[in-house]
Amino acid sequence: MGTRRRLDAAAIAGLLQVFLFHFATPQSFIGVNYGTIADNLPPAASTANLLKSTSIGKVRLYEPQPDLVAALAGSSISILLGVPNADVPNLASSPAAAASWAAANIPTTVPVSAISVGNELLNSGDPSLAPQLLPAMQNLLAALPAGSTTKISTVHSMAVLSSSDPPSSGAFHADLAGSLDPVLDFLHQNGAPFMINPYPYFAYASDTRPETLAFCLFQPNPGRVDAASGLSYTNMFDAQLDAIRAALDAKGYSGVDIVIAETGWPYKGDADEAGATVDNAKAYNGNLVAHLKSQVGTPRTPGKSVDTYIFALYDEDLKGGPESERSFGLYRSDLTANYDIGLAAAPGTAAPATITPVTVQSTPQPSRGMTPTGFCVTAAGVPGTTQGQQVPQTSSCYLPAGAVSRRADAAVRRLVWLGVFLCLVTLVHK
Repeated sequence: MGTRRRLDAAAIAGLLQVFLFHFATPQSFIGVNYGTIADNLPPAASTANLLKSTSIGKVRLYEPQPDLVAALAGSSISILLGVPNADVPNLASSPAAAASWAAANIPTTVPVSAISVGNELLNSGDPSLAPQLLPAMQNLLAALPAGSTTKISTVHSMAVLSSSDPPSSGAFHADLAGSLDPVLDFLHQNGAPFMINPYPYFAYASDTRPETLAFCLFQPNPGRVDAASGLSYTNMFDAQLDAIRAALDAKGYSGVDIVIAETGWPYKGDADEAGATVDNAKAYNGNLVAHLKSQVGTPRTPGKSVDTYIFALYDEDLKGGPESERSFGLYRSDLTANYDIGLAAAPGTAAPATITPVTVQSTPQPSRGMTPTGFCVTAAGVPGTTQGQQVPQTSSCYLPAGAVSRRADAAVRRLVWLGVFLCLVTLVHK
């Protein structure tokens, strides 16, 4: 009898470990972009201390930053390291050149989850770079030390998509196939992620109806149905992500993961920049963080969050263009927050309050501009580039069709686990 009770206790303890692991595994989905087009950035040590005081687990660097990397040594923060577009031809020129770059720039004191060879290179406006992308990636992969877990990839803008209307019809531009298809095969062969920069902000900027704003900010809205798949959407982020997923699946790369290398919302803009406000930036980024931590996933891939890097840690005051370009920072140069989205690492820190939702009408309203139905394609400067370029960015806006959310799926799974746990506890006490 005693032996049986010990065995039962051991079995229950094992199941309890599984249960606790399910709930306690770190949800390291949240990263941040560290842009450097500024003359007032805090010292590297101060930035490292700021990052350590948050729940941010990943930092994207657009180019090597030795001072910041050194300051992060010993922390649990990993790096997504960027190769500037201007360095791609050198890496493509020979394995020796790539090995030299790797030896000089890949840190050994901080984990490097991935290296992005170029940023939005296929839409950079420089056609000479496209044929050099794959050779640069291949040479850099060969330059990694034996046993390295660092992945080699590249970051794309949403302009690589020719279709996202509806999300299930997501497809890549056919005229990019010559450059993009070999890169996709490289990612597939080497277990590397497809990295892309979706910005729901640009979707709203082209269609400033209240219901579109609510859809972009993860706020209550009627929901929108993808008639082809039957899936319903309650936010633009999921719709854009699923359009990317559909494009990869259509190419036969369902096993290639997606990483969101940039997404964000400006808290300030010029008079003609609709939606660039503190409240909207707080709502988008705060609700995005909550959405990712919930592990709800998307309608196409439920129960799975993607690594997502928010743009950006600081404002970049030397950028040109509209005011919004200089107003994506989560923090000011004095290390105080522009607004709170619940990133503090201290236990018990309250999550940011959801911004009061706008009034949403149950039927579609006449569109403003040339967006009468479906998704709309918009163009705007991409805020993340450190090359000083204004690269065309496409985005999607999707009109309401009245639908029921599928967000309850993950919650149901958690309740099942809770029920199993309670049953085990009951058995222990019998």
